[in-house]
Amino acid sequence: MRRSGVLLPVSSLPSKYGIGTFSKEAYQFVDFLAKAGQSLWQILPLGPTGYGDSPYQAFSTFAGNPYFIDLETLIQEKLLSKRECEAFDFGSDLKRINYEKLYHARFEILRKAFGRFDVTGREYQKFCAENAVWLDDYALYMAVKNSFDGKEWTLWDEDIRLRKPEAMKKYQERYANEIEFYKFQQYEFAKQWFALKSYANAKKIKIVGDIPIYVAFDSADTWANPELFQLDEDLCPKGVAGCPPDAFSETGQLWGNPLYDWDYHKKTGFEWWIRRLGYCYKLYDIVRIDHFRGFDEYYSIPYGDDTAEFGHWEKGPGIALFKAIKKTLGEKEIIAEDLGFLTPSVLELVKQTGFPGMKVLQFAFDSREPSDYLPHNYNHNCVVYTGTHDNDTMMGWMKAARKADVKFACKYLGVPLVDGKIDKEALRLAMLRAALASTADTAVIPLQDYLALSGKARINTPSTLGGNWVWRLTPGQIPDGLAKDMKEMVRLYCR
Repeated sequence: MRRSGVLLPVSSLPSKYGIGTFSKEAYQFVDFLAKAGQSLWQILPLGPTGYGDSPYQAFSTFAGNPYFIDLETLIQEKLLSKRECEAFDFGSDLKRINYEKLYHARFEILRKAFGRFDVTGREYQKFCAENAVWLDDYALYMAVKNSFDGKEWTLWDEDIRLRKPEAMKKYQERYANEIEFYKFQQYEFAKQWFALKSYANAKKIKIVGDIPIYVAFDSADTWANPELFQLDEDLCPKGVAGCPPDAFSETGQLWGNPLYDWDYHKKTGFEWWIRRLGYCYKLYDIVRIDHFRGFDEYYSIPYGDDTAEFGHWEKGPGIALFKAIKKTLGEKEIIAEDLGFLTPSVLELVKQTGFPGMKVLQFAFDSREPSDYLPHNYNHNCVVYTGTHDNDTMMGWMKAARKADVKFACKYLGVPLVDGKIDKEALRLAMLRAALASTADTAVIPLQDYLALSGKARINTPSTLGGNWVWRLTPGQIPDGLAKDMKEMVRLYCR
């Protein structure tokens, strides 16, 4: 089945209150996708973001980001007034998210809504009961974290850090209202998200979700389930996740996530992973798992190191994990993020699972060596992207890449030089067509590439701090004729 879709984070949608939400603009975007003949909407992780604002470092792998709750829906539900919402400063730049202002304003306005919410309602109580396995720990974690001025849980008082029964009871009673506030956020998030997802599915649009392989160390997951991870007696990591030095980074990438104790997971029949993915398939129709290589081998960096230079490789769970998942959950659609240097054993694992891997066109045009990312090398079972959230936009890539590489792209795609100069618009269209015309069963294009946006619209630059995850689509930025053009390409290439 040939199909195509668009990559756009929820946070990048236009909306009235500082960040993209599950608002009417989200529904309008679904309508646009349907009109454009698309069948997939790929988003980024939906978890509650912490310091650095990265959706790949969330306070919970199960919880949703309260920033995405649509305030206008809360106004319709009589939990807020329009005047109250407009009184807050969420940031005035429609093109960029101001996370500092958003943090202070969003939680204060949500507290107002919570103050008018009936926590005895049947639907709310049902939601809390059905999700208690993760919701209780998450709500308590956030309430306690706030009581310690936002400090990482390893810096809390020992009794609650170690989850001693008397401490758990004390904090549950002391912060009962705050705990309820965080449960309320998750109820509103889930209610609004599932309504949006149902709308998309009714329009024959499937949601492609994205989950990091690892969880954040500063998260409810690690605090509530330390046995899942490689921690010492003081609950400090024995090693942390990252990537070794390579051509892109001389000192490697130090992510800092705790590493899984795969022996423990194996003994439990991978129960936590099955529960995690089972919940994902309530949120999404298809799941892309980031850093798939880590299931074959993972890079362990000594805890406390400032760089990733002195790590070593350890064996991951391999095919046993996916056999357990399939046995319990059945056949599920998974996209394996298999980018970067791949060893024969990683390639074999991807082959054994049968999951489609990823091809990124921007990686194809290295004029110095042959590339597996060139379209003539694709098999059917893969997903092709012009770029991902970690890549520059196509127009940005043309400006930043080596001239020899861009000229190679022109030569490969049959784009003639004009007076020796590169016709960037012609090359952009050729790259779009190359992805859609390829033999890959699935093609996903970032919206920025359809809009011919510059590198200012880039979502994330790996291994950098600041300026990431902030780009937003502005109202009216999608031109009227784009949906028609996209649909014509979909028909042309049988997607």
